[in-house]
Amino acid sequence: MPSRLAYKKEADMADAVIVDFLRIPFSRSRPAQPDRDVYNGLRMDECLARVVKELIARNNVNPEEIGDMITGCSLQMRENFLMGGRTIVMLSELPFSVPAQGTDRVCISGMSALHQGAMEIMLDYSDIVLAGGMEHMTHVALDPTYNPDLMNVSPRFFSDENLKKYELQTALSMGLTAEKLFSQTDFTREDMDSWSLGSHRKAAAAVESGYFEGELLPVEVTLEGGETKVITSDLSIRADTTIEGLASLRPAFNPEGQITAGNSSPLNAGASSVLMMSAEKAKSMGLSPLAKIVSLGWAGVDPSIMGVGPVPASKKALDKIGMKADEIDFWEINEAFSIVPLYAIKELGLDPDRVNARGGAVAIGHPLAASGPRITGTLARILKEEGARYGAATLCGGGGQGGTVIIESL
Repeated sequence: MPSRLAYKKEADMADAVIVDFLRIPFSRSRPAQPDRDVYNGLRMDECLARVVKELIARNNVNPEEIGDMITGCSLQMRENFLMGGRTIVMLSELPFSVPAQGTDRVCISGMSALHQGAMEIMLDYSDIVLAGGMEHMTHVALDPTYNPDLMNVSPRFFSDENLKKYELQTALSMGLTAEKLFSQTDFTREDMDSWSLGSHRKAAAAVESGYFEGELLPVEVTLEGGETKVITSDLSIRADTTIEGLASLRPAFNPEGQITAGNSSPLNAGASSVLMMSAEKAKSMGLSPLAKIVSLGWAGVDPSIMGVGPVPASKKALDKIGMKADEIDFWEINEAFSIVPLYAIKELGLDPDRVNARGGAVAIGHPLAASGPRITGTLARILKEEGARYGAATLCGGGGQGGTVIIESL
């Protein structure tokens, strides 16, 4: 008896497209000095809801037609609690009928939200999906120094000989994983500092040219003393960065190491979202998508060198569609640490000038789950501006993983 289920063949899958992308400017988080974060008086679930409402309004989306709202967050606790993603639906004042998810793949969480949304569209379960990410690293920091009660792994990782191979003592500190990765390469401290300098310069030039205005939703904040201010740009970008200043910084994680605050991404608060649809739905609404999603990839790696994650994840995404790395016109490789893009560039054989063309997370910031949608949306805009066809956005994640999306400009 033939199966009563009709599985979609790849050729029959719907095209998932990115219609729009929006984020708030990333602030500079300071968990030890919260008053110095201009977003200290804000919650990121509220900020993400503002982003969602704006995306819906400016694209004339009927909220009743939203098939899913998927929110990535690395630390879904305290004020970041998502109730399975439903808090964002409610804060966005959407109908009860809009389903939701909260997803966590640590730094890759927002990218995973995009992955899941794309697959829903490709398999014809949803026509419209909002996929976003949020993090407030002043209020809920990924650091046991500030949140000792929030992270409590099994003590067996440190006593059981069968589990010691995962090196949790290193893996729990992203900075120490970067130190270990650096020690396994031929790169120098100068290489990492030079990459960081380039990141700040490219990002500062993008700000100067007004490039980021096309993806930012300004945020009004109330500062200490009652003064109000509108935040219109990312607050970690430093146009005055010098190689001498970077070289003078001391190691941040290991006194004998080479990873510093200057060649690492800062702590940040931020929220971002992409609006995805089936190509058919976008066409019926008269919308012009930014890009089509052509492949996805994710991979697990040694947790103690989590920064290698973008390489196997990108190879998986490329292999799925029979492409080579050098066929990709522009790359966004999240700069959790400068060593991450440097390693990926070498392993994948990339042209450095085609990587992070408008700066990266060392300058712009890395509010964990907000970074996946950010690098994907920024990449889609770069492809449009440069008249290029293919782009790949990829990032590493705590616990030893990588995530990638390949897009085609439309």
